[in-house]
Formats: sequence, structure tokens, C-alpha cells
Amino acid sequence: MENNKLIVGLDIGTTKICAIIGRKNEFGKLEVLGMGKAVSDGVIRGIVTNIDKTVNAIQKAMQDASDMADVDIGEVIVGIAGQHIRSTIHHGVIIRQPNQDEITVEDVRRLSNDMENIVVPPGNTIIHVMPQDYIVDYEDGIKDPVGMSGSRLEADFHIITAQTTAINNINRCVKRANLISQDLILEPLASSLSVLSEQDKEAGVCLVDIGGGTTDIAIFYDNIIRHTAVIPLGGNIITADIKEGCMVLHHQAELLKTKFGKAIAEEANPNEIVSIPGLRNRQPKEISIKNLAAIIQARMEEIIEYVQNELVASGHYKKLTGGIVLTGGGSQLQGVSQLFEYMTGLDTRIGYPNEHLGKSKIEEVKSPMYATSVGLVLAGFKSLDERENLYRLRKESGNTNTQKIQAKPVKTEFGPNIFSSIGKKLKDIITNDIHDDNNY
Repeated sequence: MENNKLIVGLDIGTTKICAIIGRKNEFGKLEVLGMGKAVSDGVIRGIVTNIDKTVNAIQKAMQDASDMADVDIGEVIVGIAGQHIRSTIHHGVIIRQPNQDEITVEDVRRLSNDMENIVVPPGNTIIHVMPQDYIVDYEDGIKDPVGMSGSRLEADFHIITAQTTAINNINRCVKRANLISQDLILEPLASSLSVLSEQDKEAGVCLVDIGGGTTDIAIFYDNIIRHTAVIPLGGNIITADIKEGCMVLHHQAELLKTKFGKAIAEEANPNEIVSIPGLRNRQPKEISIKNLAAIIQARMEEIIEYVQNELVASGHYKKLTGGIVLTGGGSQLQGVSQLFEYMTGLDTRIGYPNEHLGKSKIEEVKSPMYATSVGLVLAGFKSLDERENLYRLRKESGNTNTQKIQAKPVKTEFGPNIFSSIGKKLKDIITNDIHDDNNY
């Protein structure tokens, strides 16, 4: 039963590695049983740069989650991000046999599988093939072609690729941690499962996941993923700016950002000062909150400009009724949603991963920081594309096309077949008349 099925999500991030164990409760909500996290020293901007450090962090996070849930972990669903991620649109076509009646789930699968074999740039691997709208016999704008009649089936596909070496390094880390990678999922797609509702995706929404090393973007419209992108800037670059601008240590810069940071300098009090302990035998350092906010705002504006460029490139900038949903650790910066609204002109809110969460003893998991981790667990229970769930249910219920095909001949007696039967009768009458004339 699905209630007894346990799914483990493993988020290998730039600042932290997080593992979450979950299952569905009797109400269909996700119940988090265990959670573990560790500092991520071996990952830079979503790419594994030190195998040993990453393996140690994975083992620590998994051990903590395993102890909390009191279960042994074997398989995990892993998230992938990084500036090497690329998304493109490709067109696919299959021609069906004329004697085939209706488009089946197998036809749709065959079209998708064909796209798995397209040529991608050397050193890259396809990780997701996501259909957009379908075209049946040149009739476009079709979301679900299954059950329709037609001989030519086409679709535009959103193809997401990642660097092969980056994938191999992630898989190597997971394997060396004595785990099996059940699936590899793009992190913004995982985050979308945990913070976006079906109404958001239908209205049109841009998810912006501000992580430590990268800012991930996923744009939805009409319940279909339309565009994805990864920007190689995140919370860590803001910390580095504070470290340089205020001339403090890295951990002090991180504390300044999280405790006193504001994304809008105008809202900061010019008279507010924070005192930072100095180095050995040196005086404490005084930092102006307004200056701190100015440093943060400058870098955050750059990130927002990148996001806006992706919005324009997607072609859906003016269609996003749902606006922008911010998640990830960077979304907790004070005033960041207002800055996004000022610069993009779109309604902005913070996305919390409690859309599908049930009652949990771990309240920390409801923070935007863990949106990706929760989404990876949800990905084990539901597909990234809702149509996949529908196709699976059709197969499980045995709702094949044979039942529909049997009903067809009854209708065709009053369709084209009636003309062929009339033609046959006319032919018989003419033949008989000729025969009678010859006898005469």
C-alpha cells in the first residue's frame, strides 16, 4: 500500500546536504518521519568538487534521518542543479498506421521515447523530456491526445540536459555512501511540487528558488512546465560581497546577512549600528545596517535582472497571473519579495513547502529552505507532469481502447458504410438489368 511506502529525498546543495524520509498518511498528505542535514563543503554552485567531503556529508545527513525515522535507507531520489543545466525546445513527430483506431498511451510514450534519442551537445545527457502541447493531424493546442483519432501525432518537448560528468560525480557520491539513486530530478521542478498548487500552475507562475550557490527558475503556464533555467548566483555571493564590503570574516558576514540583512536599503535605519568582535588584540568593528542593506540590494538586483531576462526569454512574461513565488534560503531575506515586485511588476509571495504536508513532529521542515528536499520526496509519489499520473491510472484501471473500439462499428453502420452498401445495391441492380436485356 502507498501508506506503507517510504520515499527518501536527498538534496545535495551548495550550503547544505539534506535528507528527508516521508510517507503518505491516510489523507494523502506527506508525513515527514525523519530529517538529517550536514554542512556541504564539497559542492560549489551545485557541482560536486570534492567527492570525499560530499560523501561524508551525505552519510551524516542520511544517518541522522535514518535514526530519527528508525528505518534503514537503501534508495534515494536525488536533486540536481548547477549552471551546466540547459533547457531547449524540440519538435517530435510519429506517424501511426491507418488501421489503428485511437491514439493510445503507448503512442504518447513512443513519441516521448523518440525524443530521448535526439542529438545533444557532446558531454551532456538528457535528464528530463517534458511534453508541451500536442498536435494531432495538424490540429494544435491539444493537452491530452489519448483517445483521439488521428494518424499524425506531434508535440513540442521541453528537453532538460545536464553535464554528464556532473551527473556521474553525483551518482558516484551516492554509490560511495552505500545508497542507490532511484531517480535524478532537476531541483526547481522538485521545489515546484512542494510550494505550488494546481491553481498556481494553471494561472501561470514563475518559481524562483534562491539557494546558496544558484538561483533556480521554473515557469509554468496552463498546468505545463514551459521554461527552466539555473542562474549561477545565490546567497553565497551576497555573503562574499558583505565579507569584502564590510571587511569581516566569512561566518560573520553570513550572520550579518541572516540576522540584520535587508534587501531594500531605503527601509534600513541609518542610525542603526551593529558591533562585530575584532580580530585578536583589535577593536570591535562597527557596521552600519544601511550600508549592509545597500550591499545586499546591489547583488539582489543583479539576480532579479537575470530572472527577468529568463521571464522575457520564456515568452510568458505577460501571462503569469500567479506572479512569482520565492522559495529557498535566500527568500527569507527581509524585503526580498517587495524588491522583486518593484523590479518585475509581478505579484510576489514567499512559497512554503506545506501545500502537501500533513501533521509533522518536525516543524523545521516547513521552512522555504527545505522546499527542494520535500519536493524530492513528493516526486516519489507523484509525477512532475500531471498527465503522467492520469496515464498511469488509465493503465491500472484497465481502461484500454478495446472497449471503445468495440462500440465503433455500431456507429459506422450509419456513417461511411451506409454509402458503400447503397453503392453495392446500385451495382447489383445495374448488373441484373444488363443480364435481363441480354436474355431478351
